[in-house]
Amino acid sequence: MATQEKPKLGAKTAAEAGAFKIVNVPETYKHVIDTYVRDGTYVSTDEAESPWVPFGDNAAIRHLAFDIRNNVYANVLWIKEKGVIGTHKHRGMVWAIGLEGSFRYLEYDWVCRPGDFITEFPGHAHTLVTDEPDGMKAFFWMQGANEFYDENGEHVETLDVWWFINHYESYCKEQGIPINRQLYL
Repeated sequence: MATQEKPKLGAKTAAEAGAFKIVNVPETYKHVIDTYVRDGTYVSTDEAESPWVPFGDNAAIRHLAFDIRNNVYANVLWIKEKGVIGTHKHRGMVWAIGLEGSFRYLEYDWVCRPGDFITEFPGHAHTLVTDEPDGMKAFFWMQGANEFYDENGEHVETLDVWWFINHYESYCKEQGIPINRQLYL
């Protein structure tokens, strides 16, 4: 009896795949999935889909996703030149990837550069800085609230998914920019 070789996982060349095609995958609960699951979202680099919203005098945020059910939000932070984002404490997990320039936290001994991946755990306060004359950009996926503090350790403001939605929508309304519903998960 001949043994049947399992197909290989992973990427294939077009010739190996035979053709690029959509495969009809069997699904026991297809009708339920089709009823309740949303299609994935797409946000291009076009600023008409998500503008750079000022975040202080030297920074801006490009909002990419808001998930109100899980208090999760994703964005690109841009510090335009050498500068700092104030001391803050996360109350949930944070994942980030450096895109341009570099940044670090005063409280840690590493520097995040393009392509570097970082995680931040809830609880510790830290202060984000960039020493780059041309600033930095990084993608952040955040869960839960961020509490910001002044130079005396006094609480200033809490930023969560609701704050970020308000930040985005207020700016869009002021500028006459349509709200992009693709940002809402």
